[in-house]
Amino acid sequence: MSLHESPAEMISQPYVPSLARQRCFNHGRREAVARCPQCGHYYCRECITEHDDRVICDACLKKLAPQPFTQRRAFIGILKTLQGLLGVLTVWFFFYVIGEGLLRLPSSFHEGTLWRAGWLERK
Repeated sequence: MSLHESPAEMISQPYVPSLARQRCFNHGRREAVARCPQCGHYYCRECITEHDDRVICDACLKKLAPQPFTQRRAFIGILKTLQGLLGVLTVWFFFYVIGEGLLRLPSSFHEGTLWRAGWLERK
């Protein structure tokens, strides 16, 4: 602001704070080196990165980056459902195999007569 500016000229110019006086949004004691064009916050050198020939903060970069298919909510829900069904199928299969094995045993084993003969009666 100079002495020769009229009040109308001062109003028409937007106030832009000096970068030298700004502090990092994440680290309050560090001096800011850049302003993110997406969110408008000021950041230090550790918090800012260059992407597509512009300086951008980490949070805005994550918003711009496409989310991998394996991290999408619908995929995770379907995956958990399939894992649950696979667990139930696995338990059913083992009970089926054990049941089939028990059915193939001779009936004398089921009646308890197998345990009476032999070494228990030799007293």
